[in-house]
Amino acid sequence: MPTPIPTSTPTSITTSTARALVAPGKGLLAADESLPTMTKRLARIGVESTEATRLALRELLFTTPGLEEHVSGVILFDETIRQRTSGGALVPELLAGAGIVPGIKVDRGTVPLAGSPGEVVTQGLDGLRERLAEYAALGARFAKWRAVLRIDTGLPTPACVRANAHALARYAALAQEAGLVPVVEPEVLMDGSHSLERCAEVSAQVLREVYAELAGQRVALDATLLKPSMVLPGTLSPETEHLEDQVVAARTVAVLRDTVPASVPGIVFLSGGQSPQQATARLDALNRLSDPQPWQLSFSYGRALQAPVLDAWRGEPANTAAAQAVLAERARLTGAARAGRYHRDAEPAAPVAG
Repeated sequence: MPTPIPTSTPTSITTSTARALVAPGKGLLAADESLPTMTKRLARIGVESTEATRLALRELLFTTPGLEEHVSGVILFDETIRQRTSGGALVPELLAGAGIVPGIKVDRGTVPLAGSPGEVVTQGLDGLRERLAEYAALGARFAKWRAVLRIDTGLPTPACVRANAHALARYAALAQEAGLVPVVEPEVLMDGSHSLERCAEVSAQVLREVYAELAGQRVALDATLLKPSMVLPGTLSPETEHLEDQVVAARTVAVLRDTVPASVPGIVFLSGGQSPQQATARLDALNRLSDPQPWQLSFSYGRALQAPVLDAWRGEPANTAAAQAVLAERARLTGAARAGRYHRDAEPAAPVAG
């Protein structure tokens, strides 16, 4: 069934939209890759990145039959929210017509943080009020802003954590002013050799600062979503070799219960550098924990949903149906993980493109 898109008062719309985005069995498709990122993704399958090829891929994703059964919303990029599909509809109209809530990435990437070598801060607050109003007029109903924090010796510094948390909070307040649900994304990167416990410590530090800043900016938490990383050891850590999904789930929830207010409707995890199977299995483990949680534990996956689709598509129109079948199945499995009903043995064999 399509997710109903609320149409009542401005105040209730943001709260209702936030809840609709984390409806049981559903989550977000992150299709907000920047032009450089999209170029890399397409180059991996031997496809040149042009406006036409980028639209072809995204139209393939958004017109997948049954996508609305497990995808409640899609995060779009500035280019995409302005494009028309081959059928003539604006992309937000196409999504809304299927009962999928259109969203938009509004930050403008990272720049070096002055005085903090090796650290970055997200830019894009200048002119954001006007951009948000334009995106709302184009059909967006929620927004996303990503902060990036790296774990290393002495990193992240308190200054970096504060700067990124403050930017996230100012963005969130402006988004709500424009009638959009802010998705708040403080990503703690997996890069490095740090331990699981070090990641838990940094994640807690970051989230405490983020929620202090959100309170300071008078953001209504019941009309927001949090998009965090799962608590994971660094990709170069020896802990990754025998890491159990249940351990990730337990440590992640322990951090969240210490830092995230219960009024937040949902937590939509990013997949980061995890494989589609890892991201799905760990989301499943989170939803299998015996204690009830105050928030919905959902997903906002980009690569974890799209990578198998790209492999099946490879830029060939003849492969469109096969690639859409891959996405529908990946979304179904991820939706099952929302209810703790995913099983690795249900994973399909790799598709053979035509």
